[in-house]
Amino acid sequence: MLRHAEHVMGTVFSFTVRDPGPATAEALRRIVARLHRIDEVFSTYRPNSDISRLGRGELTPAQCDPAVAEVLERCREVAAETDGWFTERPGGRLDPSGWVKGWAVEEASRALHAAGSRQHSVSGGGDVQTCGGPWRIGIAHPLRPDALAAVVTGRDLAVATSGTTERGLHILDPHTGRPAAALASLTLVGDRLARTDARTTAAFAMGPDRALAWVEERPGIEALAVLPDGSKRWTTGLPRHLAALRPTHWTLPGTH
Repeated sequence: MLRHAEHVMGTVFSFTVRDPGPATAEALRRIVARLHRIDEVFSTYRPNSDISRLGRGELTPAQCDPAVAEVLERCREVAAETDGWFTERPGGRLDPSGWVKGWAVEEASRALHAAGSRQHSVSGGGDVQTCGGPWRIGIAHPLRPDALAAVVTGRDLAVATSGTTERGLHILDPHTGRPAAALASLTLVGDRLARTDARTTAAFAMGPDRALAWVEERPGIEALAVLPDGSKRWTTGLPRHLAALRPTHWTLPGTH
């Protein structure tokens, strides 16, 4: 078993490799270097990052790191898929962070797989990509510190959560520009983290009714919503992913 934690991109990236091999340590070194490079390019807190300079009009996309054009294209795809509930310009400011973190985690998992690992988990800021399994992934309760809202289990999972626990009301409704406040947290379970994470941001902004209906229409993803009053709602396929914590007071999708 190999474990590593790296402080980067304003959070902690954690690696658990159950099957380390001769190439794992070197792969992890390259992955960590890549994560720091992604932070240099995409951090909105660094005034000299490519994304900050692009947002100020000091660079064109062609003058940026090649990853910038790719990320912005993926953001536009999710914006189209979600009818504008996802945007790379929240509040009018260029900020593709809703794609970048999940993409960075997923890319790290791909690199470990390329180095020979078939049993690993990578998390960044609480969002998780697993390879192999089974794995058990705890979902933090947004209203009760040190408690879990649920435990997800399975193989080759992507689990992403948007919520108010750490940063308060920070996700904006792109249609009004105001903070989205109808949910305490929303977790999506899929298979690849970049798109799952971006969809989670969009669905959180939608609010519970629209979000759960939207997820129900899409194969391969499930949702768990925690409302500000502590009640929980979920999509019909979610229970197959739940390992524990199935309280009888949970409400069904579409009910109140």
